Amino acid sequence: MKVLVVCSGGMSSTIAEDALRKEAAKRGLTLEVAACGTSALEDELKEGYDAVLVAPQVRHRFKELAATCEAASVPVCLIQPMAYSPMGGPKLFAQLAELLPDLA
Repeated sequence: MKVLVVCSGGMSSTIAEDALRKEAAKRGLTLEVAACGTSALEDELKEGYDAVLVAPQVRHRFKELAATCEAASVPVCLIQPMAYSPMGGPKLFAQLAELLPDLA
């Protein structure tokens, strides 16, 4: 399963990437998680992602980003602020599982 985390520049999202990967591993799952900035989203979606998670600091652009994802038939959600941290893996995984029920 491929998941893309989108933030303003693609740098802070590495924290969420690592937390999500670790939480999936605890559950015996392997996730391919990548990150990008908002300006790269459209091109990144061509890489066949199963879901997109949008960082809280770009929530003001969520409607625009969600429309781009929906046009590519990729489910998307806004990451809860408490899940966007090194310790937020369980919450982030729960959000992803809501988006992709087959994951849980």
